Amino acid sequence: DVQLVESGGGSVQAGGSLRLSCVVSGSTYSAYCMAWFRQAPGKEREGVAAIDSAGSTTYVEPVKGRFTISQDNAKNTLYLQMNKLKPEDTAMYICAAAILPRCDPHVPVDFRHWGQGTQVTVS
Repeated sequence: DVQLVESGGGSVQAGGSLRLSCVVSGSTYSAYCMAWFRQAPGKEREGVAAIDSAGSTTYVEPVKGRFTISQDNAKNTLYLQMNKLKPEDTAMYICAAAILPRCDPHVPVDFRHWGQGTQVTVS
């Protein structure tokens, strides 16, 4: 089984920054794709950003230019650098992994492994 554990969430003023981390463990397989999703109360879970095994990234329009998704050299930790945060970014942020070659944060059904989430609150 693959396990993902997020950290780095917290409360921040609008315009501030946070860096989220997701540690992957429990499997030796190399995921084709890793991604961040977020979910606010009363809203559907939505994709934020994804990165494939080649390092190619995809972002949803609301975060383009503000968020950066990346992985460390060992491919065991996923990051989300969040800059110029806005109140509408407030949500539970969840990391996920997929073994399929398609890597699209707009397609959450592709992702079979999910973390428990870390809360981000922007005021």
